[in-house]
Amino acid sequence: MTGSGFADYLPNQRPDGTVLAGTVDIRLATSGDIDAIRDIDTKAGRSPAAVVAFAAAILDDNRLVVVASVDGSIVGWGKTHFWSYADGQAPGGHYLGGVTVLPEFRRDGIARALTQVRLDWIWARADSAWYIVNPSNQASIDLHRQWGFAEVAKAAKFHTTSFTGGVGLLLQAKQPTED
Repeated sequence: MTGSGFADYLPNQRPDGTVLAGTVDIRLATSGDIDAIRDIDTKAGRSPAAVVAFAAAILDDNRLVVVASVDGSIVGWGKTHFWSYADGQAPGGHYLGGVTVLPEFRRDGIARALTQVRLDWIWARADSAWYIVNPSNQASIDLHRQWGFAEVAKAAKFHTTSFTGGVGLLLQAKQPTED
């Protein structure tokens, strides 16, 4: 784990070299999952969000919060945000709002599964999905590239998110069309 709170960049390789045993289940988060979500953030080196903020996100019909579990234990989570208004270069719309997986379960496709579920949910509501990221978070950028996320803008802040290092990226992916 780097000091940045981002996953170490180890493409196609688990940090401990082991293989995931068990099935990954993705489901809607409930208020009973908040402590587990906060624990995942802590173990991942991030400052956990406030309980009130998670509870509000879980209850908001314009947002999605999901958890991933393996053998009944929560090992990751992801959420979306919805902005009803534009803010500078950042348009209103549905945004991927973060995904975190316990370090010992990284590189097993859990973040990918959490992201696919969130994108399917967004694309049932909109034709574009938005994503903001610190440019030094290469693991996240590479994860999102598989859905066609492309850079739209750079700025010190998008909506309520400001960035370590003073610059962040705004990326957009369009809903895939059926051929």
